[in-house]
Parts: sequence; C-alpha cells; structure tokens
Amino acid sequence: MFFYLSKILWLFTDPGNILLIALCLAALLAWTKWIKTTKLLLSLTALYALVLTTIPFGSQIVLHLENRFPPISQDLKKVDGIIVLGGVVDQFVSDARGKIAINGAAERLTEFAKLSFKYPDAKLVFTGGSGVLGKQDLKEAHFIKPVLATFGVNPNRVIFEDQSKNTVENAVFTKQLVKPLLDERWVLVTSAFHMPRAVGVFRQAGWPVIPYPVDFSTKGDEKLEPSLNLRLGLNSFAHGLHEWIGLTFYWLTGRTNELYPGPE
Repeated sequence: MFFYLSKILWLFTDPGNILLIALCLAALLAWTKWIKTTKLLLSLTALYALVLTTIPFGSQIVLHLENRFPPISQDLKKVDGIIVLGGVVDQFVSDARGKIAINGAAERLTEFAKLSFKYPDAKLVFTGGSGVLGKQDLKEAHFIKPVLATFGVNPNRVIFEDQSKNTVENAVFTKQLVKPLLDERWVLVTSAFHMPRAVGVFRQAGWPVIPYPVDFSTKGDEKLEPSLNLRLGLNSFAHGLHEWIGLTFYWLTGRTNELYPGPE
C-alpha cells in the first residue's frame, strides 16, 4: 500500500504535472464566465514558470543533497560487503529492444566494480526489482548480470535481490537475504543525491552502512545564479523535490531514522 500511495502522491506533486494541470484548468475556465479567475490562474502559472526559469531552486536542493555525504577519498581498512542500489538499467526498454538500456546512473555500477576489485573478499549485493507502478513482471536484477560482466565483475560472486520496489524494501529485503553480522562493515553505493534517504532507511532497518556516494551532478559549490532555462529549472526542481518528498514521507511513516540523515 505504501508503494502505491507514494506513486499517487508524486503524480500530483510533480512540478511538471502541476504546470500541466494549471494550464488545462485555465483553458477550461476560459470558456466560462470566470474570466477574472482565468486571468489570475494564468498569471500565477506564468509566475510559477518564470520563477523556475530564473531562480535555480532545484539545483540548490540537489547540491545540498549531494553535499550531505562527502565522497570517500581514502581506502577503507575493512569491508565485509558492498551493496549497490538499482536504478541503473531500464528493464522494460531492455526487454523490448533485446539490448540492455543503461541510464545516467551507470556510475553506481562502475564504482561497484571498482570496489569489488579493491576488496576481493567482500560479499557483493545488487538490489533492485521494479519501481514502476503496475509493472512488476520484469525485474532490474534479472537484466543486470551482463552489464556487471562487461565491467569485469563475475555475476556468480554477486547476490541478487529482485523483489524490492523502493528504497525501504532495498534495505529490508537485502538484510533478510544476507543476514549481516553486527561486527561486519558494509558499504552502500548509490547516487549522491539519494544517499541521505538510502542511509536513513538502512539505519532504521538496523544496518549502519558506510555511505559511498557516486553519480554527482553538481560541482559542489554552485552559486544561486539564474539558469534562464525552463526545462532545466523544471527538471532539477522535480529531481530535488522528489527526493525531499521521499525523505519527509519516509520520516513521517517511520521508515527512516531521521528527517535528514547525515554523517555520524
């Protein structure tokens, strides 16, 4: 139920959908006697688009999320296991095309492979089922083996978790699968903007992982400067807002250990 509620919530809070709904509503009102209301709604919609175009709220949100956990710059003394979160391969496109379709989060796998070579005795886990509403027949974990092999990782060395639909289930199902010991040190690999929420749910599941953020999209010191690009502003705002809605929703429902998890 939680999975479906989260998808429905995002349907009505996606900044792009809000813009579309406002435009459609204004178009309908234009054919009625509510002319003043139509003008007000159109003005607010134009202001909304203008703000997203000129003020980079989204990039600043993403910047803060990515800076929450700094990248690891030195070798870890002990690593018992390495977990990488899914969200790298589009299994539906891959199935339709007969060719693996990798998205922009490929660095999760390249760094996962790098760590697997650096710590050859560590257990390896890929966790990712399907996070698409109404499409649970194809699982990402079933398509990832040839990609890992391309990066030099032996798929037979990897444990695959294929039932998770979201980050909470990534943590819970993976823990049930590998049963980590209390004194083991596990590294978690995922995109930097997603790391606060991922760390929060793993901690809530009683698994204090070592965050290994990758896939950065910001330089780390961007200033609040206008982009003058509606598409860019809309995309970055949606990107950051989605993560913060997830953080808030997870915290309110007790699925993360704090609202904005940070380094311990």
